[in-house]
Amino acid sequence: METVFRALADPTRRSLLDALHEQDGQSLVALTAGREMTRIAVAKHLRLLEEAGLVVSRRRGREKLHFLNPVPIRLIHDRWVSKYTEPWAAGLAGLKTELEHTMEKVFEIYIRTTPDRLWAAIVDPVIRAKYHFGVSARSDWTPGSRYTLEHPGAERPLAEGENLVVDPPLRLVQTMHTLWSEDAKREGTSRVTWEIEPVGDSCRLTVTHDQLSDDAPPELYGGWPMILSGLKTWLETGETLTTPGSLMYGGPDTTTAQEA
Repeated sequence: METVFRALADPTRRSLLDALHEQDGQSLVALTAGREMTRIAVAKHLRLLEEAGLVVSRRRGREKLHFLNPVPIRLIHDRWVSKYTEPWAAGLAGLKTELEHTMEKVFEIYIRTTPDRLWAAIVDPVIRAKYHFGVSARSDWTPGSRYTLEHPGAERPLAEGENLVVDPPLRLVQTMHTLWSEDAKREGTSRVTWEIEPVGDSCRLTVTHDQLSDDAPPELYGGWPMILSGLKTWLETGETLTTPGSLMYGGPDTTTAQEA
């Protein structure tokens, strides 16, 4: 968290995050345009933001695109902000990135656990419900198989899709068709990729939610930071998050839930 605070302390780096908030997935050239800075200087700031986990980069052909990663800020919110606020305040203080309309969202988090434990937490329905707003993922987890996201308070699945790639404990690629609201249904099918990479005594988990339309409703992807924050907390401490954000969708009377 100290690395995140140091990265956010610089106004130039904050402005780069604002630029990615306005338009995610930008190249170094695009982020340098309009700034009285050299590409080398901007690249240095982006490198510090990547080291803090606030930016994730992905290669697309010859270009290196940069994506805003709100998960570290969500962790700060869960630890330092939510405990001092009333439940309604979480909505007012929520990340602006949760309201974005983009084609691709990339989220990254480091969790002190093993790949096998992390994989189990993703596919085991009982564990999944502990951090995913009470929602369980049910499938036989074989390539080409169907899966559903179910909540005990809902009469029918909240989402469904196909497991395209099942490579335990490193990679899971799924289509996703959300069913919890009419707006979500109209969006059609998107794709979610879970990638687990061992790093020392920890794992780097990258979740990429893509194949979204430009006007995809935020309810499709806005909950990922809370989900991943809850996953990290459960694996590292054995506790479930009781922040206003996580309680918003996890109560016993919940009939809809946000996947991400």
